[in-house]
Amino acid sequence: MHTFRKRRFSVIGKLGIIGLFSSFAAAAVTTIWAVYLDSFIQNAAYVGFIISFFTIIGICAYIFLIPLVEKSSKSKLYSAVILIYIISYVLFALFPYIYVIIILGTIIAVITSLEVTLFGIIVRDKTKRNHISENEGIVYTLLNLSWLIAPVLAGFVSNKYGMRSVFILGSVIFFSAFIFFKLFKIKDSRRTKKIDRNPLKPLISFFKKKERIYTYFLGGGISFWWALIYIYMPIYIFESGFGEEFIGYFLGAVTIPLIFTEYYFAKLAGKKGFKKIFIIGYFILAISALSVFFISNIYLILLILAMASFGAGMLEPTTEAHFFDIVNKNQRDKFYGPYNTAIDLNAFLGTSLSAVILLFLPFKFIFLLFSVAMFALVLTSSRIKNVIESRRTGKQNS
Repeated sequence: MHTFRKRRFSVIGKLGIIGLFSSFAAAAVTTIWAVYLDSFIQNAAYVGFIISFFTIIGICAYIFLIPLVEKSSKSKLYSAVILIYIISYVLFALFPYIYVIIILGTIIAVITSLEVTLFGIIVRDKTKRNHISENEGIVYTLLNLSWLIAPVLAGFVSNKYGMRSVFILGSVIFFSAFIFFKLFKIKDSRRTKKIDRNPLKPLISFFKKKERIYTYFLGGGISFWWALIYIYMPIYIFESGFGEEFIGYFLGAVTIPLIFTEYYFAKLAGKKGFKKIFIIGYFILAISALSVFFISNIYLILLILAMASFGAGMLEPTTEAHFFDIVNKNQRDKFYGPYNTAIDLNAFLGTSLSAVILLFLPFKFIFLLFSVAMFALVLTSSRIKNVIESRRTGKQNS
């Protein structure tokens, strides 16, 4: 484990541990989220539309909260976000009414956008420019440990104590993340000197450069894929006669390849470049989705989709590292929010387009949708420049 050098582990490792706990809480709730909504609505397509609504809120938050991110201490704002998570999850458990769920879901959509932006910026601020991919790989590996354990635990807790108990579990885990954040004394008080008062200006500026446009689509493509895995597959499994525990087992299995591959592929991207890794990763997802379109056996479908995570492991840490590689320090705060709208925009497209398909066609046709989208991203990957970090030198905050 010599690659986890002592100096970097002291900062990046601590951030990874904090991220592990916060991701654990989010993963536990995500496991039952679609099924929980479906218990009120009892229609998979309508569940998709409601989640799409929350996604639109998240997209707006990424854009309109840019000035807040620029002018705020990143560490102080991150602490406040975690506290809001804790309170919101408790309220979810106490008030199982659809109108309360809509209000709290909207709040969660906003603070999730903030949390993703703040955590990513803090990790980048603590990273040397020629170690971005490697450190992203370390962090994502730790994050995915939570996605291995949390779905299984959430499935067990939900099956034994009811789905609302999972929100209490999430609240407790988020509180643990808050305690570790304070104990580790993570500080990032960097503020942008020139604040963008008009939040639409950074969004427009972001899309003026072709390389950033390519990075935007590639960074969001993995979120499009996760809409299939974390929203529709739990409903598919549940409607096939399996319980919440089986959903947890599947989502845990999806995470195993990520844990074993993300650090390796992130480090490889830093040495060899991103282009081929993006092409192969998206090709694996495309072929997997196309294959399950022609299969009816649910066990084989779940196995193929779980194995497809070897492709996802090539993409999760590397797409974000690629973004940080093509922007400088002054662009980081104002462009990271617009870049992250790709997460919610693609989640929205994956969720809403699937919902439309389900109104008219059998479930298996959404596999075809995801296959076409992933093949399109294979083509996009072939058009980017091959950035190689190992050829660079740079100070920590460069």
